[in-house]
Amino acid sequence: MNRPEVHQAGIRDVEFGAGVRVVEPCNLYGCKIGDDCFVGPFTEIQQGVVIGARSRVQSHAFVCELVTIGEDCFVGHGVMFVNDTFSTGAPARGRKELWRETVIGNRVSIGSNATIMPVRITDDVVIGAGSVVTKDIVTPGTYAGNPARRLLAGQ
Repeated sequence: MNRPEVHQAGIRDVEFGAGVRVVEPCNLYGCKIGDDCFVGPFTEIQQGVVIGARSRVQSHAFVCELVTIGEDCFVGHGVMFVNDTFSTGAPARGRKELWRETVIGNRVSIGSNATIMPVRITDDVVIGAGSVVTKDIVTPGTYAGNPARRLLAGQ
């Protein structure tokens, strides 16, 4: 019987600010988490990710490399960030030069089970649960759907 190569989940090489709370189990490595943040269980935050002060990342979220999240943000349960756009028609297979970055502004709330492609999201945005963000968001407001679109007042 063959034995797999096993990697242990855990917390390693993380730069934590003051007052951070982490609920295990989770997998955090090579990232920066600002003051007074919260990270829920079953979350993975990968190398190079930066999370600003007072932000919350809820359970089962996946924050991949090349993601920056601003201050006072909320990342709901099961939110998935993506850095590989399959720009060659297939997965990058570790070719990091094909990956793209995501930058989330301040005071952004992302609802549960949203998927965030490599985009830039300005300050003061709400992303509805289950939405798929495929393009940059440059105007504050509430966005929902697949692809995510701005909701007008009263909708």
